[in-house]
Amino acid sequence: MRGLHEQANPRHRLRVEHNEHTLLIHLSDEDAAGWTTIAVDRATRQWSVAQDARQSDTARGAYDALYEQ
Repeated sequence: MRGLHEQANPRHRLRVEHNEHTLLIHLSDEDAAGWTTIAVDRATRQWSVAQDARQSDTARGAYDALYEQ
């Protein structure tokens, strides 16, 4: 997993993870109270988005929504 954070606000973070099939982009809220995850299928470029309080929940939700279609 790769990550970045805003220098002036280290609680505002961006994380990226991937495997051979899927790219997951995790973006924290400005105040770090929640997460937005974008899941992208690498072959088709179809995508889905999920928001929740925990990064693991948004990752699971975005991934499941992407591949349940």
